[in-house]
Amino acid sequence: MELGKTAVVLGGSAAGLCAAGALAPHFEQVLVLERDELPAEAEHRRGVPQSKHPHFLLNSGRRAIGALFPGFEDDLIAAGGLHLMPSMDAAYLDGPGWSARKRSAMTMIYSSRILIERVLRDKVRELANVTIREGVTVTGLTTLDGAITGVDSDAGHLDADFVVDALGRGSSVGDWLTAAGWPKPQVRTLDAKVTYTSRWYDLPADRPASWWWQHLVIMPTQDKDKHPPEHEFLVNFFPIEGNRVIACMGSWGLEMPRTTDAFAASAARVRTPLFASAMDRCEPTSEVHLTRSTGNKWRRYDRWKTPPRGLAFIGDSICAFNPFYAQGISSAAGSALLLRDHLDRFDAKRFLAAQRKLLNVPWRLAMARDQGYACAVGTETLPEWQRRIVAAMSGPAFSLIVGAAREDDVVDEHFAKVFNLDESLGEMMRNPRVLAGLLRYRARAALGKHRVPFGFDPRVEPPAADYSAVATR
Repeated sequence: MELGKTAVVLGGSAAGLCAAGALAPHFEQVLVLERDELPAEAEHRRGVPQSKHPHFLLNSGRRAIGALFPGFEDDLIAAGGLHLMPSMDAAYLDGPGWSARKRSAMTMIYSSRILIERVLRDKVRELANVTIREGVTVTGLTTLDGAITGVDSDAGHLDADFVVDALGRGSSVGDWLTAAGWPKPQVRTLDAKVTYTSRWYDLPADRPASWWWQHLVIMPTQDKDKHPPEHEFLVNFFPIEGNRVIACMGSWGLEMPRTTDAFAASAARVRTPLFASAMDRCEPTSEVHLTRSTGNKWRRYDRWKTPPRGLAFIGDSICAFNPFYAQGISSAAGSALLLRDHLDRFDAKRFLAAQRKLLNVPWRLAMARDQGYACAVGTETLPEWQRRIVAAMSGPAFSLIVGAAREDDVVDEHFAKVFNLDESLGEMMRNPRVLAGLLRYRARAALGKHRVPFGFDPRVEPPAADYSAVATR
């Protein structure tokens, strides 16, 4: 199809900004319509309540954003983002205790969501043909003969040759299209009742000598004996720019603390005293922030026989994930890059088919764990017998892969690819070399012949020793 001159992006969050970067080379004018007034600096705003929680920028997302905005990663690090290797820079508590430190295939950029968006806004504003219009609420779309022709808002009507829906989980675009004659889109859902709660802290000027780590991760227990509910929490002490951290606790189906006193009390009951003692050494700079809107939701526009011409969906507006798995920004950036590659000869049905393949990787990864929870509701829930199998197998399977990755560089490489959405879990598990590595690790473990020790006492400080050389013997 002929693209025309004007493209309009609905929403100025990370997904919308990436979409603007994808559209800019193909249109004379790109307009981004954002309901909020956008801050000049890295600050919270009403439209992104999840910015108060930790955000991982996965490798696939880093590459996609870098392709859309060359220099993005360097700018993010220059603004304070931290380029770290989690296996060396994070203290990781899984299974019975602390894991050992060693070098691995995976690195990550740590920063706050608000810094990621500020750097993205700066990159977008460098594009001469892109304009961000703030304080604009979109109210509808206009259509003609199966094509999108414009956007209605409280600021008036805009003619548009192409529109991108980046309005997030609460997007009304599907309803507007249904009112205009398209069928109601099928929606796949799975809400595992994830709730997470966070508080921001300033780190002490002088870190204790025992703090070799920058990131602290505490995985939920696999212990079936009686234990405090807090042992089921997924916990992060997450480093961000400005010598700050976000202390975060989350769970599947459990009540989470809402006040500062309750937050401190719960922190004292997690699987290691290090989390609470680390918080005590820091200065709190916020109240407690709690989020419940965490269900997986995929609007299946790809199943329409005749999708609207001149319309694409990016980010949570088409597929939203349980945020525990850190897939949102990276999936949105990947979709935006895919859109750019399709714009030379855009066909909505062909693009949606390619996007379905892209989104299926993080979707299956999210399902692999969330379908095991009895509290989960939605279209993707399993029969009880299947759910019990998933619940029984997912934790031990994850620990097996993590354990093998400690001692096998090939397993480590593929696990990093899966975590970073560069490879599907199915592809990894069909790889003969990976399967051989898992079986070899399992056999060695049964004989007590671990190369790299693990399970260090969670009641004491995690070991600082580097076991990289031991792992490769």
